Amino acid sequence: MLGRAAYEPAVTEDPAGADGPLSWRGLGLEAMASMLVIWLRRLGDRSFEAQCQWPRMHPLNERVPTVAHHPLIIVESTRQIAAAVQHRFPLAAGPTAFEAVSVNLGLRHGAQPTESGSATHVPVRVTLSDLVPGPRGLAAFRVTAEFLYAGQQFATCTMTFAPPMRSAAGAPAVAPGSALLHPAAAAVGAVADSDVLLARAPQGRLVIVPRDPAHPVLLPGRPSLLPALAVLEAGRQAVLLSCGMTSGAVVGLRTELRSPVPDRGAAVDVAADRLGARYAVTVAGSVVATGTVILLRS
Repeated sequence: MLGRAAYEPAVTEDPAGADGPLSWRGLGLEAMASMLVIWLRRLGDRSFEAQCQWPRMHPLNERVPTVAHHPLIIVESTRQIAAAVQHRFPLAAGPTAFEAVSVNLGLRHGAQPTESGSATHVPVRVTLSDLVPGPRGLAAFRVTAEFLYAGQQFATCTMTFAPPMRSAAGAPAVAPGSALLHPAAAAVGAVADSDVLLARAPQGRLVIVPRDPAHPVLLPGRPSLLPALAVLEAGRQAVLLSCGMTSGAVVGLRTELRSPVPDRGAAVDVAADRLGARYAVTVAGSVVATGTVILLRS
């Protein structure tokens, strides 16, 4: 956890105006179809409100008449809200291209909205905190988003953001080998084979090898390093594959990036935990990310 600094930089307002509809280009998205947050409004010094619009036919959702939205839609919405805050309210003395380095998602079981029409409109309460100054500007900040439906909170997502990570020079790439066995989508709580991020290496170890290296939600732009959202999903898939439970049993997700995670070849190890399971992502024997999947207990 980041401690609160004695001095925190101010949040300044874009002189061009801060309220009103957002644009997909302003959020740094590749297409309008990826846009989940439609407007953001400032309420106080570091408090905001936002409105999300979640399409029933989102790529991560099941193709059924009435859909329960995928939990990663909540995480991606939080990331887009953070992008909107940076775009509309520039963080003084800091860069505007921060990336998520940790995610903590909590779900209220049975309270998530379902959608049988075209899209679900979700109000969000947003708090900006822990603006940590560094030697060359802002070092990190945290966004907490509380998602509401029918006046009730059903999810909370907290994400910490920092300047982009860079691959270490000469860092060895982990080659998973040629004989890979990808699990079925249903076995890892995914809707389609293209959503599967894992494969079983010849030695039997789970490794991250996305079936779609340019997945529009998990890997937009075909990155060479895995974003936090993809690492979180890889951990969720690994735990569901290991325990044999369905995606409906997941009530919490957490991940923390310690160092850059390559786009393919990192190993994922899962261990049982009193709350569900823990996972560690390793590259060349070094842990680059850790996380927890909290599971509903009967």
